[in-house]
Amino acid sequence: MRLALIMALTLAAAGCTTVPPEARMAYLKVVAEPENTTVYESDRFVGSAHLLQKQPKAMKSGTKYLTFKAPGYFPHDLRVQLPSGETTVRIKLRAIPP
Repeated sequence: MRLALIMALTLAAAGCTTVPPEARMAYLKVVAEPENTTVYESDRFVGSAHLLQKQPKAMKSGTKYLTFKAPGYFPHDLRVQLPSGETTVRIKLRAIPP
């Protein structure tokens, strides 16, 4: 009986552990050409690719709809699954012909 109680308390305590919020966060790093590419998530400005390469953006993990834009280049839409931790997106935009 005593052993069963100790095992039950041990199992209950193991289920009570929590993961700190920062460990569940996703971090978006963008490496883009051209460097002046701007990044939007669901039409909201996230940042410039140049800065996101140096300092990834903290976001909630999950599916994100990103748009990459730069003057003189076609915009590019991308659906990305961001798990916890850092994810690097590498993209090269296609220039608009003269």
